Amino acid sequence: MAGEITGPAPDEWRFPNQATPVGSSAYYSLRFAPRELRDDLAVLSAWRHQVRAIPDRVSDPGLARIKLQWWREELERTFAGTPHHPLSRVLGPVLEQHGLPQAPFTDIADQVEAEILCRQPGTEADLDAACERDLGAFFELIAHCHGLSDADVLRAARRLGGFCARVYLIRDSGVLARRGRALFPSEQLGALGLSHVALGRREYRDRLPELLAPAADRAKAKLTASDPNRGLPVCIRVRVCILASLLEELAGAGFAVTDQRIGLTPLRKLWLAWRENRRTP
Repeated sequence: MAGEITGPAPDEWRFPNQATPVGSSAYYSLRFAPRELRDDLAVLSAWRHQVRAIPDRVSDPGLARIKLQWWREELERTFAGTPHHPLSRVLGPVLEQHGLPQAPFTDIADQVEAEILCRQPGTEADLDAACERDLGAFFELIAHCHGLSDADVLRAARRLGGFCARVYLIRDSGVLARRGRALFPSEQLGALGLSHVALGRREYRDRLPELLAPAADRAKAKLTASDPNRGLPVCIRVRVCILASLLEELAGAGFAVTDQRIGLTPLRKLWLAWRENRRTP
């Protein structure tokens, strides 16, 4: 099998794993990927999950940066063929099998560091760039695993990943605001007489719908301007389809995410994924 995983306890990283749990959007996305790629894509998902989870698992910014730096150095070792971590040892063959570039991995780590340091985007363009450094970079890696190398296709994958990241930020904005980590352009907050610090207080978090409605409109406009069918893998199209439906669900609920998490049921995600998989691009 392409990129076959070897080594001790491989089931921890195979599909489905902790980064692609059954019922999640990530699960249904990979479930409709080619069978021979699912484990490889699950390994990539696990790597991103390990790095993305650092701010959640380590509250002290200094310690979080140290942990992130270790993963940065481990990435260098993995590309050099001398990994230490069990996950890195199964990641190495995936890198080699698909000839994956290092830059998208670095982009993901850079965005995590920006969030650890509470670097807030100044403008909408800055927020777009932040989203594309996260899921956008990951979608680019998925495209590479499918043998895609055309620059326009890779850029389309990045843009669609950025769209998905935007939807997740909207969904999770209540939780993130309580943790002081909500990402909103400073210029948008200033225009409403708000600040990132103020969003940490309940009386200001209740104004989240004011921020999220225009954020959703911008996300929809970005999606409309993109082309999900530009030769992109079905697993990317499935993820975009599910997240577009989630955005509609959030809008239908009036973006009432201050104290609750709004999501789609696994059955609905399965239906959306199946329908997108059946559709001819």
